[in-house]
Amino acid sequence: MSTVTYTIRRISEIIHARPSVTNESLIISRLVIDSRSMIDPENSLFFALSAKRDGHEYIPDAYAHGIRNFVISRTEFLADQKAGDYADANFLLVDDVLKALQELAVFNRRQYDTPVMAITGSNGKTIVKEWLYQLLAADFNIVRSPRSFNSQIGVPLSVWDLTEEHTLAIFEAGISKGEEMDALAAIIYPTVGILTNVGEAHAEGFSSQKEKLLEKLKLFKEADVFIYSPEYTQGIPKKDLPGNTKFSWSLTESADLQISFIEPIDDKNYIRAIFKGEEIECLIPFSDRASVENGIICWATLLSMGYSPEDADSRLEKLNRVGMRLELKHGINQCSVIDDSYSADISSLAIALDFLNLQNQHPKKTLILSDLYETGRKDEELYTEIAALLKQKQINRLIGVGPNISASASQFKLESSFYSSTQDFIDQFPAIHFNDETILLKGARRFEFERISKLITQKTHDTVLEIDLNALSGNLQFYRSKLKPGVKIMAMVKAFSYGSGSFEIANVLQYHKVDYLAVAFTDEGVALRKGGITMPIMVMSPEPSAFEAIVRYKLEPEIYNTDILNKFLNFLSDTEQQYPVHIKIDTGMHRLGFEEIDIPDLLMALNSNQKIRVQSSFSHLVGSEDIMHDEFTRHQLSRFTAMADTIREGLGYDFIRHISNTSGISRHPDAQLDMVRIGIGMYGYDGGIAQSKGLQPVAILKTTITQIKHIKPNETIGYGRKGILPEGGTTATVKIGYADGYDRRFGHGVGKMLIKGALVPTVGVICMDMCMLDVTGLDVQNGDEVIVFNGQLSIADLAQQIGTIPYEILTNISQRVKRVYFYE
Repeated sequence: MSTVTYTIRRISEIIHARPSVTNESLIISRLVIDSRSMIDPENSLFFALSAKRDGHEYIPDAYAHGIRNFVISRTEFLADQKAGDYADANFLLVDDVLKALQELAVFNRRQYDTPVMAITGSNGKTIVKEWLYQLLAADFNIVRSPRSFNSQIGVPLSVWDLTEEHTLAIFEAGISKGEEMDALAAIIYPTVGILTNVGEAHAEGFSSQKEKLLEKLKLFKEADVFIYSPEYTQGIPKKDLPGNTKFSWSLTESADLQISFIEPIDDKNYIRAIFKGEEIECLIPFSDRASVENGIICWATLLSMGYSPEDADSRLEKLNRVGMRLELKHGINQCSVIDDSYSADISSLAIALDFLNLQNQHPKKTLILSDLYETGRKDEELYTEIAALLKQKQINRLIGVGPNISASASQFKLESSFYSSTQDFIDQFPAIHFNDETILLKGARRFEFERISKLITQKTHDTVLEIDLNALSGNLQFYRSKLKPGVKIMAMVKAFSYGSGSFEIANVLQYHKVDYLAVAFTDEGVALRKGGITMPIMVMSPEPSAFEAIVRYKLEPEIYNTDILNKFLNFLSDTEQQYPVHIKIDTGMHRLGFEEIDIPDLLMALNSNQKIRVQSSFSHLVGSEDIMHDEFTRHQLSRFTAMADTIREGLGYDFIRHISNTSGISRHPDAQLDMVRIGIGMYGYDGGIAQSKGLQPVAILKTTITQIKHIKPNETIGYGRKGILPEGGTTATVKIGYADGYDRRFGHGVGKMLIKGALVPTVGVICMDMCMLDVTGLDVQNGDEVIVFNGQLSIADLAQQIGTIPYEILTNISQRVKRVYFYE
């Protein structure tokens, strides 16, 4: 399969750039927006987008990684080019880099008459796209959006991949506010439009549900066919809907595909419907409501394309579940395992390899890869490109599974071994050694790599804390967008990153170029260094006994009084020069820190030697989240800046000043100074924002039911016979107790959990390893999932139940509760 290719000169003409190029005939085949994620840098074009951070800041990094072609909107790089800093680079100067990216995608789309399906809605876009790919891949050479690339940036990057060899394209489009869809509609220019569920998601950007719907429908204004449910287009007459031809489906109204009957059968759903006056049927191999609806949308799409009801039923019955996220888990023999069976193609492989490279906790990176099917490419070409990709991503070891990749073994110039099938790998597993490495599992569904995952993944306690790394990144960007230009970020990862993990969280923060990390104790910093974290780390409680480790691992201590200062100075050798330290100032917390009266002695000690250098000076806001303390917050800020200025004048050099915390960022922009410290906000909670609006919940704590008990009236439950159901009922014993961090104060009905969407109270006291819930009237069984907290039942809710704060809920989750990390 060919790739898109344009000369740099032709691209310059398409996007109406003012070029400054050294090689007009250079061929561009890939578009890049992230200097950390790239394939084939020599033929890549970097777009310096100004989104959460200005992409121009990363041009030096992209240049260092081999990229020589840039679309920019800042002219200083042209001066640098003339000065010789980028003498061999090509720069295309435009007024708006994002608009240029979109214009290039529009041009590429218009080169082909390929049928294009566009999907939009509030929910289900990516699932419907991936299922349609599964259903139609046997008949078409399909290009589709990678993962959920559906934004103003993701859509043009997806459409760029469309070439003359494709016979069908499937792209999804997502919007979060008005006036966004016009650009996406021009880029995708669909022939077939598919509207999925239209719910409340992303409603905050619109004045009404109707406004959101009308904006979404703009995507289909030029479509030949429009597939929809009238249940989601209420208020809009059919004559005003887009599409020359309309194909409707409905559970409740008259439609082209009128659903008449849905019956659950063994985790599947049997569906009957009326189509063209006759009864037809299909089997959807899923039980949940969302999957049934997404399956019906795919059914309607197949029928609208002319597939027979029998053929459609046969295809739908074979649908595979789509794993939306990469899953990072603890593996055997001190390994980490990244489980990704989402889709086996070059684009998703490149994304997964980038996530693999984000992990620094092990010295070795291993890929277990199956044959890739339905790529439309010859094996020699496909595996040659994969081999080059593995070399570029610096993968240390490859384990290939399948006859095709095994036949291409000579292409791979790295440590490698090959197995004819998954069963062959399993049979030889005792002789295959894994130790202290990060392992990426990437396999086509037919290879059933979940069998390999079970072998190399550490067995887990049924109580699991799931961490959404995308949500964490999103929250970081939420706060970053509130900062003034040049303000640095220190991320608080003390207390095991608020219970969420250590190097797993720190790797994400390092990847997103946070400026500093802060830990409470030295051993936390040492663990991060051993986990591959290289960025600066401040230790907030440096014990003299740990000074040797601090220096050995290049950690930076907080100095909060004269005693700890003198002890650290005495520890440092006379040859030590300019060791970085951070000076803590007490402005009203009255916990740690120098006060105004201490400043003269502090300056005398600092100026009397050259062993240390002040890297930063900081203080701590005590009530930044509460309006009643705003006057005191202003007093703290004024006092801190005055004391920091005195120290700076006394030392004769500058340093970083920081006082603002999570709620300080959201409520007190004047307190940003040179750097801010973000803590609980990264995990989705900010006491200074009502309902933490705009933040995403990062963690989900879940467990399972161990046993169901039918209780007679007035029988007692649990220790001390303190639990009772006066009328009798049903209890479920679940696998979480106070040893897991579920506080004993949640007992006696104070705490509540979610089972199948219902909120159920605790019964009796909380035991060490389990507790009991009142599930009277619910249809539950052993093994059912139980949610302790998530986006619906938040950590703020739990904190309120027992009269504490969200910090305590998160940090109390014990280490025996396994953490599983997800990344999309």
